[in-house]
Amino acid sequence: MGAIAEDARRASLRTGALLAELRALIARHARPDETTAIDGALLSVAGRPGEPRASTTGTVMAIIAQGEKRLAIGDRVYDYGPGQYLVASVDLPITGHYTHAAADEPALGFGLVLRPSAIASLVLDADAAPASPPPRRARSAPAPPGLGVAEASPELLDAVVRMVRLLDSPGDRDVLAPMIEREIVWRLINGPLGESVRQIGVADSSLTHVSRAVRWITEHYNKPFRVEDLARACGMSTSAFHRNFHAITALSPIQFQKQIRLQKSRLLLLTGADDVATVGYRVGYDSTSQFSREYRRQFGLPPGRDADRLRAGPGTV
Repeated sequence: MGAIAEDARRASLRTGALLAELRALIARHARPDETTAIDGALLSVAGRPGEPRASTTGTVMAIIAQGEKRLAIGDRVYDYGPGQYLVASVDLPITGHYTHAAADEPALGFGLVLRPSAIASLVLDADAAPASPPPRRARSAPAPPGLGVAEASPELLDAVVRMVRLLDSPGDRDVLAPMIEREIVWRLINGPLGESVRQIGVADSSLTHVSRAVRWITEHYNKPFRVEDLARACGMSTSAFHRNFHAITALSPIQFQKQIRLQKSRLLLLTGADDVATVGYRVGYDSTSQFSREYRRQFGLPPGRDADRLRAGPGTV
């Protein structure tokens, strides 16, 4: 028992040291637009808690070095803080904000876009290796959620820190960044959320079928559709499609479409180019009263009043 406790103590000390270095690196290199000189790597800083903002996730992993953040989709809420990471394995309409941040102790985060091609390459290499690859989910099992939160291992944190360090070493960046990206993906695949990450790169997974539907709904959000037709286009039975879509997104296909419509309508209202009825029609609502009712339920104010507030402070979208 003493050896186990000592190992845990050392891991805790290592994690603390890595988080301290990551905080310093993010504070030094973060830009207002969150981009970095490393393709796909993102750094964020927030000097105060914010209001929940509607956005879409993309496929990404995000790790908190300081502060706390909350994301919500449907009836699922995800809170994560220092040393924890989130994986979004499909592009989801979420609301999110930092809940703990201050000017003298800002929230600091690192993100990495998860590229299906990079994951697929690593999965193929792992499956071909003599050692046993990570266990796969049975095809009949429900798909893993599209969002998940877990504790970052010291090995994952170490890889993240080494990637951000490359911002101080332009001469090494182009050669070493792809190698470290591959290592980060490997740590994710072998971590608690590994099945969600793995499915991003597997062409015939439930996740890729549902992702196809998510893309279609997002691109045609103002068009009506039949769930049966969408399931058939994605190569799934209607029942399997319903089950997996909800497991991944926490929403039914119709609820997902409504979330996208409401997010798009809020952006249109921010521009101020159209009145409420026109905006509702543009995003797919035939009834202005239904649009206003669902908008208020989602954002807390009717469209007209919320539009006035948005124009006074566009950062609250």
